[in-house]
Amino acid sequence: MPSSKSYVARPFEYIIECAGSSLVGALSLERNNIEVSSKVTDASVPTLDQILVPETLLKKRKSQEKAREERTAELEKKKKAAKEKRGVIFKRAEKYVKEYRDQEREKIRLQRLAKQEGNFYIPAEENINKIAPKPRKILQLLRLLQINNGVFVRMTKATLEMLKVVEPWIAYGYPNLKTVRELIYKRGYGKVNKQRIALTDNSIIEENLGKYGIVCMEDLIHEIVTVGPNFKQTANFLWPFKLSNPTGGFRTRKFRHFVEGGDLGNREEKINALVRQMN
Repeated sequence: MPSSKSYVARPFEYIIECAGSSLVGALSLERNNIEVSSKVTDASVPTLDQILVPETLLKKRKSQEKAREERTAELEKKKKAAKEKRGVIFKRAEKYVKEYRDQEREKIRLQRLAKQEGNFYIPAEENINKIAPKPRKILQLLRLLQINNGVFVRMTKATLEMLKVVEPWIAYGYPNLKTVRELIYKRGYGKVNKQRIALTDNSIIEENLGKYGIVCMEDLIHEIVTVGPNFKQTANFLWPFKLSNPTGGFRTRKFRHFVEGGDLGNREEKINALVRQMN
């Protein structure tokens, strides 16, 4: 029994050792393979500097960079032009304010002078050939096609005669600076390609009236108030104002002349109060 036990134990012990050596050998062999394969892999992978960029990608990058530089340059150019334009607009606004004040002072001076001499001051009117078309045609010429429409018209002998013909259908007078400014800023629309476009940007005015030296809202207001040399083009550029019914309504005798208690005819400076009620 003892010899058989030792005989059985030796082969078992030997098998364990052989298996262990085989396992260890296999592990070491695989480790060597891993090291060799890793070396081969590291040697075959190119570095970042060795990778070649496709020619199409390089061209695309260059074109994008060029376009970006052009956009940046154009943006800087626009900013510079806008800054210069703002300076010009502010200078013109200051000039116009001084001009308006001088006009008011001159008007007051002439009124006082006339009063001292026992007379009345009446502003001068330009002479022009008399024209008397039919009322409907006159309303079309004045662009008064709807109720509560308003337009700016140069005061001449011809226009006064035309206004007399259509006096039973309109109210008119002499707007002041405040009325003109409020009308244009609140209800101002321009005629651009026969379309009614709101005057929300000075660029709209510059594109259509820039050739006449009118590039901003204050230029437009100044041309209307002073009845400048380009008044016709400026007034035609402005779309007829669409006003509301006056606050509190018209007078009960609306279709009579203003001097008879109605609303029609020449109101002179009192047109400003009516326009403010309708604006």
